[in-house]
Amino acid sequence: MQFLGPTSRIIPEGDDRERLVCGDCGFVLYENPKIIVGAVCTWEDRYLLCRRAIAPRIGFWTMPVGYMELQETTEQGALREVWEEARATARIDGLLALYSIPEISQVHMIYRAHMSSPDCAAGPESLEVGLFAWDEIPWDELAYPNVRWSLEYEREMKGCSGFPPRGRPDRPAATQTVDNPSPGVLIRP
Repeated sequence: MQFLGPTSRIIPEGDDRERLVCGDCGFVLYENPKIIVGAVCTWEDRYLLCRRAIAPRIGFWTMPVGYMELQETTEQGALREVWEEARATARIDGLLALYSIPEISQVHMIYRAHMSSPDCAAGPESLEVGLFAWDEIPWDELAYPNVRWSLEYEREMKGCSGFPPRGRPDRPAATQTVDNPSPGVLIRP
């Protein structure tokens, strides 16, 4: 006898939404949002950016960011991404942004971090990395809207401590409802 696992999409008894369920044993596969972690890193007045070497958006610039791994804190994940993508070390000084993106089932936690030194190099997921002055940032080549949102908020909060994390700027809290979602913005790590 061959078991196929969760293959039927049904609403299990006592639940309120469709789930993948195994027709043989009743196992319910709960699909949950992905947590994305990253950091806007600075060295003096320069911003660390990575040119993506992996899909999607190969060749476009982003801050070090990616999926959180099991058994790590969000801060550890953000610093791991800084190392993996830019071979840089940094110190986190606060949560900069928290973006809920239900259209693609993701939550992004972006930290503000200060690099330990200007040393950086392309990791396996980056074509190149660089430290950019504000007016040198390749604004027309940013991979996703959240990169611009995060860079702009970091600059706005420069010199401040104890600032609140920024939410998604294109989705005011007062208009967010299940029945009235804002226009979708595709953002992937």
